[in-house]
Amino acid sequence: MSTTRETRIPVDRWRNLGIIAHVDAGKTTLTERLLYKTGTIHRTGEVHDGAATTDHMELERERGITIGAAAVRANWTPDGGQPHRLTLIDTPGHIDFAIEVERSLRVLDGAVTVFSGVAGVQPQSETVWHQARRHGVPLMAFVNKMDRPGADFDAVVAQMRDTLGANPWVVARPVIEGEHMTGLVDLVAERTWHFDDAGTPSVRAWNDAERAEHADARAELIAAIADSDEPLAELWLTEQPIDATALTAALRRGTLAGKGSPVLPGSAFRNVGIEPLLDAFVAYLPSPLDRPAVIGHADDDGSEVTVAPDADAPLAALVFKVVNQAHGPLAFLRIYAGRLSVGDSVWRSGTDRVQRIGRLAVVRAEDTEAVEHAEAGDIVAIAGWKDVATGETLSAPQHRVRLETIQAQPAVLSWRLSPERSADLLKLGNGLARLAQEAPSFRVGTDPETGETLVWGMGELHLDVMVERLRREWGVQVRTGSPRVAYQETPASASGPVEGKLAKQTGGSGQFARVVLSVAPTGGESNSYEDRSTGGVIPKPFQAAVEKGVASALLEGPRGFPVVGAAVTVLDGQAHAVDSNEMAFHRAAQMAVKSALEATGTVLLEPVMRVSVSAPGSAVGDVLGDLQRRGGQIVNLVDRQERTEIDADVPLAQLDGYSTALRSLSQGRASATVAFHAYRPATQQEAARRTA
Repeated sequence: MSTTRETRIPVDRWRNLGIIAHVDAGKTTLTERLLYKTGTIHRTGEVHDGAATTDHMELERERGITIGAAAVRANWTPDGGQPHRLTLIDTPGHIDFAIEVERSLRVLDGAVTVFSGVAGVQPQSETVWHQARRHGVPLMAFVNKMDRPGADFDAVVAQMRDTLGANPWVVARPVIEGEHMTGLVDLVAERTWHFDDAGTPSVRAWNDAERAEHADARAELIAAIADSDEPLAELWLTEQPIDATALTAALRRGTLAGKGSPVLPGSAFRNVGIEPLLDAFVAYLPSPLDRPAVIGHADDDGSEVTVAPDADAPLAALVFKVVNQAHGPLAFLRIYAGRLSVGDSVWRSGTDRVQRIGRLAVVRAEDTEAVEHAEAGDIVAIAGWKDVATGETLSAPQHRVRLETIQAQPAVLSWRLSPERSADLLKLGNGLARLAQEAPSFRVGTDPETGETLVWGMGELHLDVMVERLRREWGVQVRTGSPRVAYQETPASASGPVEGKLAKQTGGSGQFARVVLSVAPTGGESNSYEDRSTGGVIPKPFQAAVEKGVASALLEGPRGFPVVGAAVTVLDGQAHAVDSNEMAFHRAAQMAVKSALEATGTVLLEPVMRVSVSAPGSAVGDVLGDLQRRGGQIVNLVDRQERTEIDADVPLAQLDGYSTALRSLSQGRASATVAFHAYRPATQQEAARRTA
């Protein structure tokens, strides 16, 4: 780890931004070009050659996909402007690694969504767009691959409007010569960019003829922005000239407010449109100071705390990612308030203890550079903390605050794992523990019947990658067993009052507790708990034990699966002055819940996946028939000339071998993405099969 001293750039000229898209839209290639144009790297690596900077994991380079979000810092100075600091995060496009996008969006200030000029708005690009909107992240769009045959810039913009419900502001249009994009028309600054075969740009202002040619497009842009920006609307309505400065300011205000998204065209592979995109990052995306304060809660009393982006405020930072590298773990964190220096002691919410900062670093993919200080708005990494977890808050010991943690989607598929050599059992355990530390959507468990190790993940690719990492990084050869689906169960009806009573009083220290409660279905995804007992029938020291006993009982219902959507209400209880204790009330609560669930019965819930297929017209009939045979419900079907886009909801249990079947049905021409959609009641046949 080397130490760096970079030129100090004020926080208002920082840009923390993510690059998000559907798989194969060109995110990683674009990131390479951005790093090259900013001088961060001196030659570009290609994804297809396995040499991309941000795909630094050997597995990423071999497969040509991004698995983990990678952070890179770079500087960019617009022509005639001041230097800006960019922190770029290239995120995965495959749905199995959606948690990487989720936790990146949580800590970024802005994002650019990359769309393929040929494929347009694809399923995962729609998902990540709405993820970003949910987090209130200002968005731009880059229509990539405009050098490809069939690329259609206007069609992609129309899809953004129709499919995403977006408000796209076209700030630049492509210049097409023959089959290739050779430049772009800058509608804001009234100039034209041209790129030679090497991607070197030249810029010239419009002449009178060009100004007249592009007048309608520029007027359309101004009118669209003026709809939501009063200062620009006033200039527009009074027919005053609108120069680049006024239009840029209006675009920035609208983008930061989430009222619209600037859109630019380009071809990352051919180095076309990269400089205008970098200029747009600086012009339209927010600095940390432009983002609203985040809300936390005081650790002592749970009161709400406003955390503003102020370096002079008490420290508040969120760990959003953990990576285990050869030289030890790195915990990536976003500092929302305050300052952090090597040697500082900070409070950790995950361990409820104070710990010293030994090493701080900024990261460029797999390379780290040591720094001594960081402050509000920074994205840095702490090196050497072995027990750190995603979602932890770090704060000043005297001002302990908890920020909202990062929520992972539920794991829906599991594999059985066993080492090929019994001597590798310890290494397998260590490797699985480290992988689970890195990925909140990956968890490890044990089959209660066989004692075998189970690993749970978001899909086959997710689990395949984790198993391959075990082999490469921990040297463990493993066998994998048949996949298992993560079923759940929910109460079928409401119960009346049910008693759980423990009474072991044979002289000496005994065990006595009585808990009366009811269970009812909520129809939701989570459980609720309420204590309505009165008069101290359950003494206060034992109330927490009752709640924990209820939670423990809901981990496994009558069918053997976790119980969700249950509202548990404690109605009454009884204690003994001598023989009652926490353990007794814990067990009595468990007994009451299990009795209530046996009385109500439960409904088996199975994970249903949203399958999005892109198929050639000749294969559509076979693809639809196969989806319906698997119990799928078709929810959307769109004909896009030569290809048809199909969305269907299919039970996960019916998707075994689907990718192979799809290739066979379409002669390898169809593609599909599979994402968790919802839990729904299983069919009678499936419920009977799973509980037989």
